[in-house]
Amino acid sequence: MASSVMDRLVDAINGHDLDQLVECFAPAFTTDWSVHPSRSFGDRDGVRRNWQAIFRAHPGIQVELTSCVQFGDEIWGEWEFKGENRESGAPAWGRGVMIVVLDEEVIVQSRFYMEPVAPARD
Repeated sequence: MASSVMDRLVDAINGHDLDQLVECFAPAFTTDWSVHPSRSFGDRDGVRRNWQAIFRAHPGIQVELTSCVQFGDEIWGEWEFKGENRESGAPAWGRGVMIVVLDEEVIVQSRFYMEPVAPARD
């Protein structure tokens, strides 16, 4: 693993520990969803609101950081998310890349390239 903040982030998500998760991010954190700009937000409160909604909608969500590399203060990680939707019970599965910028072992900026995994065709 490239950085202890990534270890802490994975542990916080898999443990559904919202306070620990929020502590991985700087107070002035910003995020950019280049392909889905309406998902972008800034600040730690946005992190909390976002993950509260995710944990509520997908109570069994688990993540795996399948690949990770660090160049200076930037980390590129490939993620896999698995869980199920609380309302429908349907599987929820996503994959993608998150690029983060660190300062003092907290995430100050991220860029997301995540998408749901579509079921395989028969």
